[in-house]
Amino acid sequence: MSNESSRYLRVPSLLEQLARTQHPQTLAQLAQRLDLPKTTLMRMLRSLAESGLVVQTPNERGYVLGPRATRLALATLRTPSFSRSSRAILGQLVEVLGETCNLTTLDGDEIRYLERVETHHLLRLQLEVGTHVPLHCTASGKLMLASLEPAHCAQILSRIKLESFTPRTLTDRSRLETELADIRQRGLGIDREEFVLGMVAVAVPVLDAQKKVIAAVACHGPSARISLEFLLNSVPTLKKAALAMGAALGDDSVLW
Repeated sequence: MSNESSRYLRVPSLLEQLARTQHPQTLAQLAQRLDLPKTTLMRMLRSLAESGLVVQTPNERGYVLGPRATRLALATLRTPSFSRSSRAILGQLVEVLGETCNLTTLDGDEIRYLERVETHHLLRLQLEVGTHVPLHCTASGKLMLASLEPAHCAQILSRIKLESFTPRTLTDRSRLETELADIRQRGLGIDREEFVLGMVAVAVPVLDAQKKVIAAVACHGPSARISLEFLLNSVPTLKKAALAMGAALGDDSVLW
């Protein structure tokens, strides 16, 4: 490979390295892992920071992906080809579980519905694709929060209002942080009627090729018709669909 080609591949390699890690990476760590001189790496990081692709954390003196990188990732999840594949996967999931299923992702300080297939039952929660819902009281939202690097999660929690939507909403930050710690352990988000009274939900992560959480597959339904136990028992089926979602990012023909 020529020096010119190698130079152009440095930026994607740097962004991929930051995407793989859960913690901020220092200049020394990145230089060692990418086998680059610190002076060269510093110029790259400064340029990427100016464009919003990389952010330097103030306290840990490390680097993480920035808001522009997040927007690019969101744009990838909204491409027409992936949208068709994800709807097909959700459609199969609804046929098996009988309840509404969604594909969601983090969008700023909220959760965005990327795709959604409704149940045929008349009693259901109707939300349009593109709708934003809170992080702190939804199954997908808590799952995405728990998947973030701790400093990033703390920043979001300091910004958002822990608004009460039902008597079961967690509005105390310490209690919510305890819940997020539990979610990190079990790899599963649960909504116990915290967003809409009478609606329960479970969410599982969608991983990319680097095993990073990029989205969530969720199923929800009214507690008058289904129980949280039913949804928890359905987790293996949800995980199978989430695995197909991750594979579909690289192969639009993948179903499950």
